[in-house]
Amino acid sequence: MINIKYKPNCCGCSACVQVCPKQCIFFNEDAEGFLYPVVNKKLCIDCGLCEKVCPFLNPSAPRKPVKVLATINPNEEIRMKSSSGGIFTMLAEAVINEGGVVFGARFDKNWEVMHDYTETKEGLDTFRGAKYTQSKIGITYKKAKDFLIQGRKVLFSGTGCQIVGLRLFLRKEYDNLLTVEIACHGVPSPAVWRAYLDDVTKGDKNKINSINFRDKRNGWNGYGLMIEKDDDIIYELSTSNRYMQSFLKDLCLRPSCANCPAKQGASGTDLIIGDFWGVENIYPEIYDNKGCSFVVVNSEKGKEQIVQINTKNLEITYEEGCRYNPCLVQSSAESRYAPIFWRQFHKNGVMAINDTLKILHSNRIQRMAYLIWYKVISKIRK
Repeated sequence: MINIKYKPNCCGCSACVQVCPKQCIFFNEDAEGFLYPVVNKKLCIDCGLCEKVCPFLNPSAPRKPVKVLATINPNEEIRMKSSSGGIFTMLAEAVINEGGVVFGARFDKNWEVMHDYTETKEGLDTFRGAKYTQSKIGITYKKAKDFLIQGRKVLFSGTGCQIVGLRLFLRKEYDNLLTVEIACHGVPSPAVWRAYLDDVTKGDKNKINSINFRDKRNGWNGYGLMIEKDDDIIYELSTSNRYMQSFLKDLCLRPSCANCPAKQGASGTDLIIGDFWGVENIYPEIYDNKGCSFVVVNSEKGKEQIVQINTKNLEITYEEGCRYNPCLVQSSAESRYAPIFWRQFHKNGVMAINDTLKILHSNRIQRMAYLIWYKVISKIRK
């Protein structure tokens, strides 16, 4: 049976929970807000299925891509609403046009993130845009399998570990399944997001109308977090927003993100999509600061799907796509400030972000001062 003794060896994909024939595995949220499986040993029949679908117990080898593209959705309105170049919407609409089903991440009524599916183009609105907190997969692997067995085409999007979990859960290849991995820096704690949202809304989430982690009013490169309420709009650039900084500085990531089982195409996904950061330095002719996606094509199925959609494509190298977006090939770094953050979070809640960032910035200034002093002394000695 599944037994998580070392938290970095569990990504919370929920494959074990959904595959259990006795439904004796459930998720428990730990003090940091992450879900981990717990087995009811009285009901367990030791069938071993939970171990057979675990990404960490069944690692896959990295895969070389078929091709890599820089791409832009020609519909500028959709592109501006999207985090990157709007490629997800085009892929999803093509599947729905074939009578298919699309799975993705959306907000629930409490503004936490969950996986769900839609059979309509209108339903794609809730999936559009990055959501920087770990989503709850729920029973979407089971639902996806039901649609696949019915012969419906299914597009399943998610982080690399979620794609690995789905493929292991299914236990076989389906010609009518298209998997789309969202390039992932790491998943922040739902508990930290919950605490931050409670703080900025003063506990009244009912007045929230929309949340956008990647608002482009100041451009794609200068994105900000926007929370639209009935009577107010809360907006901050990601460089100054404390929640976004806690994420980008790796303070509140799931422990397994430093040990990701899905990098370099190891998820087995058909396509990987994400931001083509640095495009202005590599291909300035296609840069307009409104968003550009890269697409890593890992299978012939993925290649065929890209051919079907009407988008502006430029073939690039894998190295160019990774140059400014290293999360394609490597796990997130384990921040040495994360333990400090979590100790503060357990004591002071969301104020821990400010406290830890102050320590981080102070230490950075000290290091810079030391480097300047060292250079000056070195020159004097010469």
